[in-house]
Amino acid sequence: MAQRVEFVVIGGGAMGSAAAWQLARRGREVVLLERFAAGHVNGASHGPSRNFNVTYDREPYLGLLVEAQRLWRELEGETDARLLDLVGMVTHGGTGEYPELEAGRAVGIPGEILSAAEASERFPGIRFETPVLWNPQGGRLNADASVAALQSAAAVHGAVVRHESPVIAIEPHGDGVTIVTESESFAASVAVVAAGAWSAKLLDGLVPLPRLRVTQEQPAHFALRVPDADAESRWPGFNHRPRPSGDEWWPTPIYGMYTPCFGVKAGWHGSGPVTDPDARSFLPEPAQLALLQRYVAEWLPGADPERLEPISCTYTTTPDHDFVLDRVGPLVVGAGFSGHGFKFTPAIGRVLADLAISGADAGPQALRLARFR
Repeated sequence: MAQRVEFVVIGGGAMGSAAAWQLARRGREVVLLERFAAGHVNGASHGPSRNFNVTYDREPYLGLLVEAQRLWRELEGETDARLLDLVGMVTHGGTGEYPELEAGRAVGIPGEILSAAEASERFPGIRFETPVLWNPQGGRLNADASVAALQSAAAVHGAVVRHESPVIAIEPHGDGVTIVTESESFAASVAVVAAGAWSAKLLDGLVPLPRLRVTQEQPAHFALRVPDADAESRWPGFNHRPRPSGDEWWPTPIYGMYTPCFGVKAGWHGSGPVTDPDARSFLPEPAQLALLQRYVAEWLPGADPERLEPISCTYTTTPDHDFVLDRVGPLVVGAGFSGHGFKFTPAIGRVLADLAISGADAGPQALRLARFR
């Protein structure tokens, strides 16, 4: 017989763990089901670092950014964990024009424009050609520690967290939804599905998702050329946009940050090969890795392009690169974070909890499924 529970969250990565935390801290009964063991590397929520990139110029992302920073600090307070380091963020390249500056200032996100020479003096590990947008409230998140903290906080508030519990069936019905795993089943009022690269497989025939493109991305950590005890203060997070005329060897914009104990992380944004999340190679694609080394050699003078450790992760990307946050019957969906979702994690958890408790109108209209119809 199925165990009765108010809410089931499917997916124990960042977004699902945040939803479980938000539901549990409101006193709701919740079970979080994750198919893999704790700390696994199969999805998009592992690793030591993610950019806390604040260069957005439209809603709902600006509001979610402000909320996310507040909630990251609340989570740190609950768990005594260090998760968000505001080492700042530089954005450069492209046209050298930044509508994100005024958009951010309008919601309290500070920023200023530096000349290339000023930026080079402040941040000698990076080469600049264009004016640079400097955001001191940008920074770096510890992804592994964040997921662990979210699950720990959820459990403290009463959530049941179960790893190695793959869901094999989701069965909506008039009274809610039944969730079946390999060893047990749950009868819930609402299920929150935040399954990353597995979203389309789990929700096929149940929710009218857009095409979700799952890719295997291959950033890498590059060693510093010279050991630097002050590296944390001398390396901001960075975004680098291609020249308007195009560099034919650049596949996409690039991002990165210094990662303590690992080196400088750099990666192409969403250029990896399409993959099946259950049949990944986890091996870097040689041509893209070679281009990444070329980028480091030309644009990151403080990093060594020959001393590197490749990384493997997934992107799950929507056709418009915006998130899907919506509810269809007893199913709440958080999907398609398109390689730029992690910074928003606790705010996304709040939205998913609102959708689960209050219904479809509780989420941002711009991120609903109706835009694809």
